[in-house]
Amino acid sequence: MARAIAANKFKKSKLNQRGFYSSLVNYYLLKKLSFTYPAKLRFNCNRCGLCCGDTKEKTRHILLLEEEAQTIAAKTALSKQDFSLEISDKHPYCFEMKKTSEGKCIFLKDNHCTIYSLRPLICRFYPFELKFDPDQEQHAFSFTLECPAMLRGEILGKNFFLRLFGLAKDRLKC
Repeated sequence: MARAIAANKFKKSKLNQRGFYSSLVNYYLLKKLSFTYPAKLRFNCNRCGLCCGDTKEKTRHILLLEEEAQTIAAKTALSKQDFSLEISDKHPYCFEMKKTSEGKCIFLKDNHCTIYSLRPLICRFYPFELKFDPDQEQHAFSFTLECPAMLRGEILGKNFFLRLFGLAKDRLKC
């Protein structure tokens, strides 16, 4: 019953994409609810770097949580302003990664991420996305076929998506 009430409030709320109530509802939902994931989906990253920059069809927004920006700053000896721009309209994200003049992430060198072990949640998730479905009262993983590595490689099982779900819970402090 409490899940249905929280989901209904989330669905009807004008603040369902930002603000305190959205954070509270998202916290509750990530902590308590299950998820669905695509069955028999194949994926094996080919390190092409497409996800690390703009394409003709899409402008990338590599978003960072406050803690991620702080960690990258500490480990690279750069200030947050050196590699990111502060944002306020994409809660819970606080920063957006800067890009080169070619539209690539500033940490991408020769299609290699120079901060791979520190990469943000949004980078770890690509080409997947996790959204809450209030009608089903659970989260659902989706993916983009924009990524050339989709539908190739090994079949991803529940454990792969459990790890991603757990990572989201940890990073979002749920």
